[in-house]
Amino acid sequence: MRKAIVYASVHHGNTEKLVKSIAEECQVDLIDAVKQPNADLNSYDMIGFASGIYFSKFHQSILGFAEKNLPDDKKILKIFLICTYGGSANYKSLEQILDKKHSKVIGKFGCKGYDTFGPFKLVGGIAKDHPNEEDMKNAVDFVKGLH
Repeated sequence: MRKAIVYASVHHGNTEKLVKSIAEECQVDLIDAVKQPNADLNSYDMIGFASGIYFSKFHQSILGFAEKNLPDDKKILKIFLICTYGGSANYKSLEQILDKKHSKVIGKFGCKGYDTFGPFKLVGGIAKDHPNEEDMKNAVDFVKGLH
């Protein structure tokens, strides 16, 4: 089964840290949606989308990538979602696109990520040292458990 994770990691590298630890332990191709906004996903059986959460949404590059590149007609395609956040996990922005594409979400994983946006900057940020080793292990275990 071919797997890919399409990710965006723009501020502190939280998401990139997670997906790289997953790629080391699982056979997964990584696609950086910021650097590569177009890709042919037809050869994959399972695709993950990973991003930090910005204003309660996945990063705009992920939303645009899914809208443009996710096949409409591949009903057997399995999708999983990964997010890092300072506040809370929120998958709705991406799930709305996936619903239009008739894609099935088979799992979701979220963990804290270092955040210095807006008012958090004044206090030196929140969720420092996240994602940590335990978060990365949990992310790897999550992907290993997907079928």
